[in-house]
Amino acid sequence: METAEVELNDSQSQIKNGEALSIFGKTNRHVTLKFEDVAYKINIEKSGVLSRCCGPCRSKANSEKMILKGVTGAVFPGEMLAMLGPSGSGKTTLLTALGGRLGGKLSGTITYNGKPFTNAMKRDTGFVTQDDILYPHLTVTETLVFTALLRLPNTISKEEKQGVARLVISQLGLTRCKDSIVGGKTVRGVSGGERKRVSIGQEILINPTLLFLDEPTSGLDSTTAQTIVSMLWELAENGKTVVMTIHQPSSRIFYMFHKVLLLSEGNLIYFGKGSEALDYFLSIGHAPSVTMNPADFLLDLANGISTGDTGEDRGSLKQTLVSAYKGNLTDKVEKEVKGINYQSIDSMNDKKIGPWTTNWWQQFTVLLKRGVKERRHEVFSIPKIIQVIVVALLAGLLWWQSSIAHLQDQTGLLFFYSGFWGFFPVFQAIFTFPQERAMLMKERSSGMYKLSSYFMATMAGDMPMELVLPTVFVTITYWMGGLRPTASNYFKTLFVLLFSVLSSQGLGLAIGAIVMKLKAATTLGSVIMLSFVLAGGYYVQHVPIFIAWIKYISLSHHTYKLLLCSQFSMDEMYPCGPNVTCAVADFPSIKHVGLDHKEISVMAMFAMLVGYRLIAYLALMRVGVTPSKK
Repeated sequence: METAEVELNDSQSQIKNGEALSIFGKTNRHVTLKFEDVAYKINIEKSGVLSRCCGPCRSKANSEKMILKGVTGAVFPGEMLAMLGPSGSGKTTLLTALGGRLGGKLSGTITYNGKPFTNAMKRDTGFVTQDDILYPHLTVTETLVFTALLRLPNTISKEEKQGVARLVISQLGLTRCKDSIVGGKTVRGVSGGERKRVSIGQEILINPTLLFLDEPTSGLDSTTAQTIVSMLWELAENGKTVVMTIHQPSSRIFYMFHKVLLLSEGNLIYFGKGSEALDYFLSIGHAPSVTMNPADFLLDLANGISTGDTGEDRGSLKQTLVSAYKGNLTDKVEKEVKGINYQSIDSMNDKKIGPWTTNWWQQFTVLLKRGVKERRHEVFSIPKIIQVIVVALLAGLLWWQSSIAHLQDQTGLLFFYSGFWGFFPVFQAIFTFPQERAMLMKERSSGMYKLSSYFMATMAGDMPMELVLPTVFVTITYWMGGLRPTASNYFKTLFVLLFSVLSSQGLGLAIGAIVMKLKAATTLGSVIMLSFVLAGGYYVQHVPIFIAWIKYISLSHHTYKLLLCSQFSMDEMYPCGPNVTCAVADFPSIKHVGLDHKEISVMAMFAMLVGYRLIAYLALMRVGVTPSKK
């Protein structure tokens, strides 16, 4: 799909003209977000015997749970809406629905300037997740530059996109740490507040008119949280529409919210100005008994806890508050929502706007460069290098200068090649997509790139790096192990092993993409690879006919066969006794596998190399993406 032509918005025009751009500057684009009677329910599978049965009893064992129960409201340009509520109240679900990222059993109406969620709206929307989903080994600058190259349209040049990223770094106060790696759970990097600002920077560098944030102050100290919310308040004051969930803001932060939405078990119990929240609850008989943070007071009420001496239990109080909202505020809110006039609001023209801001080749090249920068730290980690070298040296010493006179030893070394470099790539590749799942869902939901460009960039970036260590391994063990000391035999053996590594890597990618849970994926990978090794033709020569078919799909079998062919020929002889020679092809460990029909093994491994990756791609198509964008 070709990138559609897009009209320059005000910020991009400034970039084109070389003028200074400020993410906190006034904008001529505005979005009014309206949501009416939004409800959402999920299926709950009950535990126990009934949940494991089939047919009619299984349908009875499952039930539906309402997460959102008819939520209505509106947010206007220049407003910052905070959605409060205890854990499990539905505030994150509502935010995800408003951000156009929630499928399933969602009902009600959500509009943006009176229109449904479109490509234009996606292009103009920022969404900051609660967890900072960032690549740990990229620097702050690299993170924002790569995001700018992918998210900003081709109507501005590469240099101008990089300039936008540098400007965002400056205006978010990240200049001091711009060359530091972001870090993560196992990698030390920038502070939590700086990491959060990087996440926000990824979204605001497109200068969105509508910005969603899920718990932007989670895990931060009060000062850092105040700084971030102040920045968001400034964005709202300059015409943007800001919507966030927040769990327990300080009183200083609470009074910065233009509007507050309070949820209790999916029900609205307050929607209106933040400054009027306490007065409303006072009017219905609920007031804090002591001076306290208004947000804490609201959360107590949402949990069914009243500071007054009402004698109501929690469930009754929640229902009382729901009824009070319906009796006192519902009409006011619905009147406000229905009375919105869109004639004075600018709306982006969606007719010429496609789902992608850049073309396939641009996406591929940027993702390839980013992937190599990030993945090289994992592929060439010190523990992994030491592991391969130590095993290579140990194998070389164990098979030290074996010769054709010790044919059993040489076939054992070749089968060790097929076994070790069958397991090793599989368990490296299994981790690729499960670890990338959160990032893939986040970036694909933002419409940053096509799945095909991501997949091909991952394949192209990983292949060369994954072939370095097996090349080192073969180079060490080949000459120490006394295999045929000719360049032709060496390169044949190396080619077969690298061919096997790529096929094994494809199997690992397919398993990881299908299962997406590391523990289950590694278990499945172990079972499959052990089955392949057992059927490889080295351990068992007389396999019962009813299970002999496994060898035809065994990667170990085809690799072992081709490795044997790289060292021996059909008419070759070896000393099998004093002054006695025998045909290599008749040696027990070789005869069962055979030195003929090697073309079949080559074709089988090529089919595995391509087929496993095709399976992985098809499995990835179901990971958090809209079908039309695949």
